[in-house]
Amino acid sequence: MSDTIEEKIKNYRTAPFDARFPNTNQTRNCFQNYLDFHRCNKALAAKDQDVAPCEWYRRVYKSLCPMGWVAKWDEQIENGSFPGKI
Repeated sequence: MSDTIEEKIKNYRTAPFDARFPNTNQTRNCFQNYLDFHRCNKALAAKDQDVAPCEWYRRVYKSLCPMGWVAKWDEQIENGSFPGKI
């Protein structure tokens, strides 16, 4: 039962339960996974490592977050006005 990261990503269907966010409202979970994806990409790219493990966070936030929010956050990152610390 030792699935590799690639197998877990391949078999991914929707965001799994995250004990850090037990409530029905998943807004914080959405935002945290968005931040984790960009932090992961930044950290692994800086070390010239494969960023494939970061794909998990992208799939989770794409599942949880409204696309309007994601588009707004992407635009804010491009403009340098994103409120989160990446």
